Amino acid sequence: MLAGQAFPMTTFALAALVLIMLPGPDQALITRNALVGGRTGGLLTMTGGVLGLAVHATAAAVGLSALLLASATAFTVLKIAGAAYLLWLAVQLLRSAARSRRSPAAAGEVVTAPPRRWAYLRQGFLSNALNPKVALFFVTFLPQFLSAGAGSARAEALLLSAVFALLYLAWFGLYVAAVDRLGRWLRRPAVKARIEQATGVLLAAVAIRLATAASH
Repeated sequence: MLAGQAFPMTTFALAALVLIMLPGPDQALITRNALVGGRTGGLLTMTGGVLGLAVHATAAAVGLSALLLASATAFTVLKIAGAAYLLWLAVQLLRSAARSRRSPAAAGEVVTAPPRRWAYLRQGFLSNALNPKVALFFVTFLPQFLSAGAGSARAEALLLSAVFALLYLAWFGLYVAAVDRLGRWLRRPAVKARIEQATGVLLAAVAIRLATAASH
């Protein structure tokens, strides 16, 4: 392994954890949904996010992501679909922030209603499943930690993907719990509106960057 022979799994785990902890769209979306939907909203968003990661991790392990990245047309289609979804989600968050400022109680009731709970799972899943940069990440990151003489590169890649998923769940599980404990302050109308607005702007920026990035 490029990481070294002594502690390859530890090296991978540390590198993966650092990447997971870096602020980004996942953290912003989980934060917002943990505030408006409580711990359930945050955990469902987190679960959707890890399922979206699993799609790309599994595809990378069996070679499908490499085929996708080799096709400029397929990559572009997925890129446009992912950017469009993130942009739509950003607009919804910005509209929600505006409603929170005008009528905090009404906005809170709409977002936290039980039928909306599965929307958190869908948002987390689609934000990662429709992001070709996630596919690119697994195709370029995992091979650096595969053993040169491994009998089954696919099995090892799936194992590393599983470790990444467990670290993602552990980190964001603790993160959601922390947000929930601070929820009384963070859910104040003015604070919640600012977080929704910041999340919307971040997702819009990611969507624009994704749409305008080079195909490879």
